Amino acid sequence: MIWYVFNLLVYQPLYNGLVFLIGIIPSYDVGIAVIILTIIARILLYPLARRAIESQMAMKKVAPEIEAIKKKYKGDPAQQSKATFALYKERGVHPFAGALVGIAQIPILLGLYWVFAWGGLPDVDPDLLYSFVHAPAGVNMEFLGFVDMGASHNVVLALLVGLSQLTYMRISMGPRGSQTPAEAVESSFSTDMAKSFDVQMRYVFPITFAVVAYFVVAAAPLYWLTANLAMIAQEYFSGRRF
Repeated sequence: MIWYVFNLLVYQPLYNGLVFLIGIIPSYDVGIAVIILTIIARILLYPLARRAIESQMAMKKVAPEIEAIKKKYKGDPAQQSKATFALYKERGVHPFAGALVGIAQIPILLGLYWVFAWGGLPDVDPDLLYSFVHAPAGVNMEFLGFVDMGASHNVVLALLVGLSQLTYMRISMGPRGSQTPAEAVESSFSTDMAKSFDVQMRYVFPITFAVVAYFVVAAAPLYWLTANLAMIAQEYFSGRRF
């Protein structure tokens, strides 16, 4: 059942989209097709991305009130959480909106991995094509002539994925704040958890993405790299962080 839904809603549309794009690209370059597909996906995900940015800005505005709640309910974590979420609800803040963008991309990454790791390309399967999609005259798996989209262990792509993820997290989360001596003394369990989460998001996640990118077929990290660059450009043109 799960495979049927995944195949119907993710794999087949993704496969047909790739085949169609490969067919209209003069060089039949699969890597270029992946980049174009990524841009299309980012356009479709823009409403979620915009909501995530608005949520981050709203959370920044209520940050002083959150600090006041932490001090008020310092010894009562349950009441602290309750008051925090009540404030979020009152101000229309969606703290998990940013995660939705990442979650929405997981099926695309899995679909790309499945296409390239399990023989969907370069041999085109006509049984998977929609009636309006035709098999291209050729399929060039060498992106720009030197990156095999169906191969793994690409050090350059892995490093670029890690660097782009690190850059995006730095831009989207802003600079790390330093504690005053008084704040260090008043450090609570929730504050320590927040610090741990901050470090993981800024440094551990980019390293993890880079390691994973090294071991999977090149099409998936190329997608993630392009998506990161698109998000960085979005932040730049919004003028929110630069």
